[in-house]
Amino acid sequence: MLDLVVRAAPLLLQGTIITLMLGVTAFALALPFAIAVACARLYGKRWLNWPSRALISAFIGTPLLVQILLLYYGLPEIGIVLPAIPTVIAALVLHSGCYMAEDCRGAIGAVARDQWDAGKALGLGSLRTFLLVILPQALRSAVPTLGSRFIAMMKETSLASVVTVTELTRVAETVGAATFRYIEIFVVVALIYWVISFGLARLQFLLERRFAVSVGP
Repeated sequence: MLDLVVRAAPLLLQGTIITLMLGVTAFALALPFAIAVACARLYGKRWLNWPSRALISAFIGTPLLVQILLLYYGLPEIGIVLPAIPTVIAALVLHSGCYMAEDCRGAIGAVARDQWDAGKALGLGSLRTFLLVILPQALRSAVPTLGSRFIAMMKETSLASVVTVTELTRVAETVGAATFRYIEIFVVVALIYWVISFGLARLQFLLERRFAVSVGP
């Protein structure tokens, strides 16, 4: 196996970089998207509330793989052509962002009502109270669920291989086809995914400890 890893090292490094880029970029875009959708659910008027509900239902209720294929092969039929990587990122943002929107909605709704009153007492308007008082507390409590979503999103980048993005899974397929050593290369790639997930899980643990809310006297 070691000789295979050495020979495939440049491709594995490239695939790892692309995998990390996909996951980090998608999460960075999905979080503000999720907050916006959650606010539409919580505070939006009917013309915002119902579309946000429909969006969440559509993207949570259908497989991510289908969404990637629909965007990649379907959009060109209406004159919108996106390269493979932006297509995958868009699908990850919409799919995971809708899950994260529900997480954020629960976290925002769990912030005590008197925090709004405290913001107003300080002379803050509704928007500034939300941004400076409510949202930080909500995100703090949502670290465990958002961290888990991030780890899941990093693994879901493997689906980018179906539209020829050369991330880790695509690299394993390519090397396996060239060497006929599928088991070994997929074991190596699985280990790389595990290392990434383990590192993110440790980071999540540290963030949870850093932002832990004391409930004692």
